[in-house]
Amino acid sequence: MITNLRGRNLISDLDFTKEEVETVMEVAFDLKMRRALGQPHALLDDKVLAMLFFFSSTRTRCSFEAGMAQLGGHAAFVESKSTQISHGDTEKEIGEILGRYFDGLAIRHCDWGIGNRYLNLVASASRVPVLNMQCDFYHPHQCLADLMTIWEKKGRDLRNKKMVVSWAYAASYAKPISVPQSLILQMPRFGLDVTLAHPPEFELMPEIMEQAQEQARKNNTKFEVVHSMEDGFTDADIVYAKSWGPLVTTSDPEDIKKVTQKYESWITDEEKMTLAKEDAIYMHPLPADRNIEVTDGVIDGPHSVVFDEAENRLHAQKAVMALTMA
Repeated sequence: MITNLRGRNLISDLDFTKEEVETVMEVAFDLKMRRALGQPHALLDDKVLAMLFFFSSTRTRCSFEAGMAQLGGHAAFVESKSTQISHGDTEKEIGEILGRYFDGLAIRHCDWGIGNRYLNLVASASRVPVLNMQCDFYHPHQCLADLMTIWEKKGRDLRNKKMVVSWAYAASYAKPISVPQSLILQMPRFGLDVTLAHPPEFELMPEIMEQAQEQARKNNTKFEVVHSMEDGFTDADIVYAKSWGPLVTTSDPEDIKKVTQKYESWITDEEKMTLAKEDAIYMHPLPADRNIEVTDGVIDGPHSVVFDEAENRLHAQKAVMALTMA
């Protein structure tokens, strides 16, 4: 078990080595067991986490806030629009000042081309760890919860198991590309053969793709790209299908709407799930556009593990906070 995570930032998925992620998992399972048994685990007694949000949230805010309380600490919600952050507080000032008030800073900033840079600038000025609650490039805590869920459902030996990370149609808004990018970086490290499925216009960042290929090479796993949802789902053990915007291709709202509407058939439905393995699991970080992105029959059906996945956000994040803030 790696024990040198105290004071460390978690902004990119690759900030923690594979062995350090395994440590996070071990602690997460221990904390989940303690929670189930009703055993106190006030590992962060008197510690305070600032949660700075530039982007709305349900699961992220609730799981971090509940997690800090269960660890014996407190989480302070800071909304960018209702503070002086919207009137001129710089990244350096936020890092310097909030880093002196709090024991950790968690930030969610998903604006394309801005969020990840913001987190790193705050971290460079902060004396306490900065945790990424989702930016425009990465969603590391979601990915840790996903890995925890996969271990629970499929075991820890994931060799020769196929995970498809697929784009899916959604009409609500151009969602960040951070979830699929985190998944293709992290999952090849743990033995999964990853297939990325998306229409041609919905590419991920070239540098992230290169890093994913490198992780697959280093860990002797497969990473491939297909442009058919059906090809991606075929023989998959794990189906992770969600929408994201064509942000690498265009940032124009009209262009985004036009190109997205071409692919309304990219919905996760019962017919497509029959292409996957009989015991395949369906995953989604939520919220999903029901009966647009995924049918009720799938998300509420026997393959779905979305609520266990959502619960594991709590346990995985508690592990990261306990290891970095204690």
